[in-house]
Amino acid sequence: MGALIKIERLTKRFGELTAVDGISFVINRNEVFGLLGPNGAGKTTLISMICGLMPASGGEINFTDTSGRDKKSRIGYCPQDNIFYPKLTCLEQLIFMGQMYGIPTETAKTRAIELLNLLGLSDKTHVLARKLSGGMKRRLNICLALVHDPEILILDEPEAGLDPQSRILVRDFIKAYSNKKTVILTTHNMDEADRLSDRVAIIDYGKLLLLDSPDQLKQTVGEKATLEDVFIHLTGRNLR
Repeated sequence: MGALIKIERLTKRFGELTAVDGISFVINRNEVFGLLGPNGAGKTTLISMICGLMPASGGEINFTDTSGRDKKSRIGYCPQDNIFYPKLTCLEQLIFMGQMYGIPTETAKTRAIELLNLLGLSDKTHVLARKLSGGMKRRLNICLALVHDPEILILDEPEAGLDPQSRILVRDFIKAYSNKKTVILTTHNMDEADRLSDRVAIIDYGKLLLLDSPDQLKQTVGEKATLEDVFIHLTGRNLR
């Protein structure tokens, strides 16, 4: 695989609050890297710094660059809250987003149709985004993060608010996508982290508590342990 992102002593402070506290780890190429922790643990702040949306108070984030692309075009980010243009159809949204990245219109259109097919939205191609169900809007947001074919896909709580059908579609897509790209996802859902992640970083109060594969993490507690058991073992409290 090889290291793609190296994070060293990364810190973010908001006044007297330290949201991310001296975290260091490496994210490899072509892996699903899970950031697991309760709400308020610092996960979204951490990925906001990785994306360049928020400056760090200290530490470093270094990207291994073999693609020749700038950082902005290498990352696709799907935030926790759905963002779309209510007066544009699904196809129009994706073409417009592609154009914002400098992609020719016809290329963006071809890419958009492929993504809509992959995420089960082909029959919604010409439907206004505001008319989609919640799960479909979530899938559309993933498409918007991917239209410029990024090297790294960052998903903040990708299964939040999804219906069972959408959850299965999104999980299958992430697994297939990670064969050729790097996926970083944040979640407080233990099952999601366990099923999807090659490695999981357990974070709480801005600190990295433990990092390993889900199976190795669970073995630190016991043969039939869950990731929630691991978190309780580390902190003495429930993950939720």
